[in-house]
Amino acid sequence: SNTGEGGEDPERFKKDADGTWRRSAIKQVASARFGVTTEYLVNADELQIKIAQGAKPGEGGQLPGNKVDATIARLRHSTPGVGLISPPPHHDIYSIEDLAQLIWDLRAVNPQARISVKLVAEAGVGTVAAGVAKARAEHIVIAGYEGGTGASPLTAIKHAGVPWELGLAETQQVLVGHGLRSRVTLQTDGQMKTGRDVVVAALLGAEEFAFSTAPLIAAGCVLMRVCHLNTCPVGIATQDPVLRERFAGRVEHVMNFMLFLAEDVRRWMARLGVTRFDDLVGRTDLLRAQPAVDHWKARGLDLSLLLHAPSRPAEEQRHSRPQYASLRDMLDAELLPRCAPAIERGENVRVSRSIRNVHRSVGALLSGEVARRHGANGLADGTLQIDLDGCAGQSFGAWLAPGITLTLRGEANDYVGKGLSGGRLVIRPPQRSRRRDEDNIIIGNVALYGATGGEAFVRGVAGERFAVRNSGAVAVVEGVGDHGCEYMTGGTVVVIGRTGRNFGAGMSGGVAYVLDEEHSFTERCNTTALDLEPLDERDDLALVQRLLERHEQLTGSPQARRLLRNWRVTAARFVKVMPEEYRRALRDERLELVS
Repeated sequence: SNTGEGGEDPERFKKDADGTWRRSAIKQVASARFGVTTEYLVNADELQIKIAQGAKPGEGGQLPGNKVDATIARLRHSTPGVGLISPPPHHDIYSIEDLAQLIWDLRAVNPQARISVKLVAEAGVGTVAAGVAKARAEHIVIAGYEGGTGASPLTAIKHAGVPWELGLAETQQVLVGHGLRSRVTLQTDGQMKTGRDVVVAALLGAEEFAFSTAPLIAAGCVLMRVCHLNTCPVGIATQDPVLRERFAGRVEHVMNFMLFLAEDVRRWMARLGVTRFDDLVGRTDLLRAQPAVDHWKARGLDLSLLLHAPSRPAEEQRHSRPQYASLRDMLDAELLPRCAPAIERGENVRVSRSIRNVHRSVGALLSGEVARRHGANGLADGTLQIDLDGCAGQSFGAWLAPGITLTLRGEANDYVGKGLSGGRLVIRPPQRSRRRDEDNIIIGNVALYGATGGEAFVRGVAGERFAVRNSGAVAVVEGVGDHGCEYMTGGTVVVIGRTGRNFGAGMSGGVAYVLDEEHSFTERCNTTALDLEPLDERDDLALVQRLLERHEQLTGSPQARRLLRNWRVTAARFVKVMPEEYRRALRDERLELVS
């Protein structure tokens, strides 16, 4: 089973007393990064990057606030009652090279997992799939337009996407034609219900098949299409405890469906004279196009291109060899033996060495080992301290687990602290630097994307989309580019410098404190759903002062020292950025506690 993008309850990671394992073997990593922690990633046999969804390609998603109950909020590191937005794009994927980086990040944190990429059937998907294969993924999904969530917009269901047959055929032809097919496993889905569907998909090139609607119906779904209203009458797509009591599905119902499906596949194979399922894959010569004479619009339709098969040996038309992806050159692979006493026995370890921009995803492999042994709580604070000097490559500190502190003297590329899960990042300029911190862009774009916990102290300016989809990390930075704190749902961000345009767009939780010495922040903030206000004298001021003291202590920041020295004047120049929906949810929670 696949988690989807909503995260998974960590209780499912442990086996029951009778040996039952409730965890989903496939963990999805989607644009919102809901619940994507280090512990989540290491408890998977497959990690699937969902680029898009067949029923609504190119669109994001939204979960209404009334469906975000305490359990969902806990799993997604958000606030009960506050709506959640899944952005249309992954903000760390704007090119095939970016996708290759995310694949590398996931492989680094869980080397045992198969890396999958979910694409949707559309014109040109074959070219994208070729890029995915070259980016070293082992598994590709082609999703058809008929599948996907029952809460997809009607306009998308009716008018977006194409059938899986078209996308699958194109993908198979492109991969085979470029000699890439043998390196990946191809899967398809989208309202597959019968053995005939499976066999046709295999003949067009698929080796694996996903089912959702049919097993849901076997478990009791009656296709009311009210998934988004929280009123599912059979208790499946609802958080209403009264409606959930109506759920009558049993695991045996789904088992029976799958057994009957397999028997149907066997019958079709017998009719075709094929004894091994592998021998079906890519055999488009066993498919015949039905003459399109039943409707005048379809008359004369030519499907020959759909059934074209590149001339290649059978082993090059299906998965037949492993995808090459070695982690031996990672900096973490070198650090792991030196850090073993900390990871295995909890001893305090400090390591110092230089770093270069070819060293990517530093900290990810170490964090995976920590989470695998110690779970979400990781190590005690300060157990493992790694001091680095130089220029860090992309995804510095990705998925960093509790107990690990990475201190960098130098600069870092994009995606610093991606998925930060409780560790600490400290970034400061090299000693030889003569540039003012407020003018020094020290880290790249999209830092702290999907962070769920931990701390980041950055003595310098960050690029665009700093703390996008942050849902729990605490950060201090000395300036940010455009779109800071975009889609943020939790955590605390303190900015003691200039901000770019569109600050706080889509922000529905957490709090940001911005130093506005030039009185121009209002023009650069997206105030559509945000309130800008002075700091509360009791709580806010104490928190910001404490974070600035910590920032000055860890980074030696002259800017923080100057602000603390004139604290009475400084305090009046800060602006608190507070999401309206978050404020309402906190107020309702207080009223509920009082009542």
